[in-house]
Amino acid sequence: MRELSVIGVRVELPTNQPIVLLREVDGDRYLPIWIGAVEATAIAYEQQGVKPARPLTHDLLRDLLQALSAPLQAVEIVELKDSIFYADLLIGESVRVSARPSDAIALALRVGAPVRCAERVLDEAGIIIPDEQEDEVEKFREFLEQVRPEDFAS
Repeated sequence: MRELSVIGVRVELPTNQPIVLLREVDGDRYLPIWIGAVEATAIAYEQQGVKPARPLTHDLLRDLLQALSAPLQAVEIVELKDSIFYADLLIGESVRVSARPSDAIALALRVGAPVRCAERVLDEAGIIIPDEQEDEVEKFREFLEQVRPEDFAS
């Protein structure tokens, strides 16, 4: 497993499909995962420190795990099959629960749990951004500083 950092979310044009972009902590590969608008909003809210008046589903899951003394140890993106990513939540000492990567990432951000990815998934879906495209990554980071979670609403 390789640890990833969550770069952020953006809308891919021309389809207006949100993606979450992850990057290897000790490597050069990026992992883009297409996600739903609700999950994009949940990730963006957490990254921007937006606290809604009522808890979102991912906030509820965080609070539930805390109330049950069952900490989220990590999120692992474990498989890519037919262009669909699969993830597991590692809870407590030995519980593994299947989850969509977008939900798992939104939850991991809320509790500070690491996000990891199987090497074979990174080998298949990871991309390396050439040096000349680093400007695009910087533009993406600038975009993330300006985007509002509401921008991901359908």
